[in-house]
Amino acid sequence: MGILQIGASGTRVRALQDALLASGFNPGRLDGSFGPGTEAAVMAFQQSEGLLADGVVGPRTATALGLLEAPPIPTVVPGVTVQMVSHMFPGTPVRNIERHLPAVLEALVQPKLTEKSMVLMALATIRAETAAFLPIDEGRSRFNTSPHGHPFDLYDNRRDLGNTGAPDGERYRGRGFIQLTGRSNYRQHGAAIGEPGLVDTPERANAPGIAARLLASFIKSHELRIKGALLVGDLPAARKLVNGGSHGAAEFAAAYRTGERLIPEAIEAGV
Repeated sequence: MGILQIGASGTRVRALQDALLASGFNPGRLDGSFGPGTEAAVMAFQQSEGLLADGVVGPRTATALGLLEAPPIPTVVPGVTVQMVSHMFPGTPVRNIERHLPAVLEALVQPKLTEKSMVLMALATIRAETAAFLPIDEGRSRFNTSPHGHPFDLYDNRRDLGNTGAPDGERYRGRGFIQLTGRSNYRQHGAAIGEPGLVDTPERANAPGIAARLLASFIKSHELRIKGALLVGDLPAARKLVNGGSHGAAEFAAAYRTGERLIPEAIEAGV
């Protein structure tokens, strides 16, 4: 089943309309014509299923509607090499990439973040957060430590991070490949990767294997919005979904664009 979108017509569109209606999303007239009513029903269904709500019926939407069997997961992971990534990380010691790239790529497989855009998102995020391709502690700066204040005191009472006062700011400072920050994030993403005790031992977020899985978990939690931004080429918006601001945006964009040129297109998993 090929992609169906507004303007399409025929028996496949009629099957789509029947499936939408059976799922509780009325497309209007069941006439085999993909018009505004069908598009709106598709978008509502996609939102309900946690899919990218673009109104286009591709393999994932068709599968969710029962029109297709689950397709193989597309992946670029087998085609990503140390040499390619070293071009994305100019000046970074190649030995660091050789050491940590396998764990990062492996961490993207289980949460199904193996499409080219999401692999590039993960690698470019590392470039923006820790250019040496090493999981590290966040350094003190004017954004996290007040003049003459104790380290990371500006994080202590950040309710948006789940912090409840000193010493939470320093204890839950940024760590890892993605600079995971805040009590809530350590609790949420620690549990998501099978490390519920991470909130009690946050320094383990710098262990390479854990750091790689935390990176994948954080990106997965924002996957739909990230894909929406990348779909329209809005790299600053994709970066902001991870960082909350524009820090490292230039490095992120440069790494993403370089990888986009070098990393080959997806193949079907297992092929």
